Amino acid sequence: MRILFLHPNFPAQFRHLAATMAQDSRHQVIFGTKRKEGSINGVYKALYNPSREARPETHHYVRNLENAVLQGQAVYRIAEKLKSIGFIPDLVYGHSGWGPTLFIKDIFPQAKLLCYFEWFYRSHGSDADFDPSDPLTADDEARIRIKNAPILIDLYSCDRGLSPTSWQQEQFPSEYHNKITVRHDGVDTEYFQPLPGAKLVLPRINLDLSSVTEIVTYVARGMEPYRGFPQFIETVGLLLERRPQTHVVIVGENRVAYGKQLPDGKTYKDLMLEKVPLDLQRVHFTGLLPYSEYLQVLQASSVHVYLTRPFVLSWSLLEALATGCIVVASGTPPVKEVIEDGVNGLLVDFFSPQEISDRVEEVLNYPSKMTEIRQKARETIQQRYDLAKLLPQHIEWIESALGG
Repeated sequence: MRILFLHPNFPAQFRHLAATMAQDSRHQVIFGTKRKEGSINGVYKALYNPSREARPETHHYVRNLENAVLQGQAVYRIAEKLKSIGFIPDLVYGHSGWGPTLFIKDIFPQAKLLCYFEWFYRSHGSDADFDPSDPLTADDEARIRIKNAPILIDLYSCDRGLSPTSWQQEQFPSEYHNKITVRHDGVDTEYFQPLPGAKLVLPRINLDLSSVTEIVTYVARGMEPYRGFPQFIETVGLLLERRPQTHVVIVGENRVAYGKQLPDGKTYKDLMLEKVPLDLQRVHFTGLLPYSEYLQVLQASSVHVYLTRPFVLSWSLLEALATGCIVVASGTPPVKEVIEDGVNGLLVDFFSPQEISDRVEEVLNYPSKMTEIRQKARETIQQRYDLAKLLPQHIEWIESALGG
């Protein structure tokens, strides 16, 4: 099979798929992406670059669509080059929403088109209207409706789609559910596994917590309301006051990955540290970490906090559970698909730093009582989200598309 993966990032959700399929001599694998960095053995990268970004004067409802069209055009150009050297894919598998898949059925009409459907935007009932302190305007509702335009085109054009969780699939219009299979990308449970007695020492960033007995961890791509960063910092303020031995490790960049930026150019880290002064000798911001260091953070964690609006479920939650972390998580719909309170984790009110800190202290005060929850956390991932089980199923799903 000749397969063309498409994702602005590389390798993103397709890392294990592309690597495994490239090792099979029956397949020729090309990956169209904007990202120059990174490589996978046997995978040829075809770089594309949009000619420009959406113009400032474009109506703000349709800037997202304009950017998607520009990205689709850039993919069309590299597709023409691939065609000119004899590469015509049997199947194209791309991430929907950013635009790379928009014109695939025009340049490769005979190819099967598979789309990874991660999210469908809704004004009501999920992320957008979740925070009562940030009410939607009529302008927001209109903008959110139009934001789905490239996704709707993909839903119409694709031969089949995939969504990683049932709750994420449910966000898509019901008339398209028959096109969307639910299957998670999978977590490498051989890599993400517990290490009893692990100590956290990261020489590269001069972090040595080997003598610390209570480590609270938090992981997100950015520091933003979507992932409960403000509530977490308020939680940390309460914990540090009550527990002089506790240290906190925060993994992620000082930026907004999802949702709105602050209007004055401040970051949420700046804002929250002004609001909640913390002892920065005990709060450690690591920035992004390579996988090996990130794993050490999870393995040394006494309790891991994961907060999210009703939105895309983070890989980090599943990786923390696989590593046997005790996870204190927001009782929001995507999380409740994975965690049952008191069984394989602890659920809390997203908006209550007091409740979050109380449950963190529950873990720290009674660590021996948490052994079974740790075991159940890992078992959940092994049974339902294990890469070793899901990857062959994912590949079979891809290959079966060619059978009609």
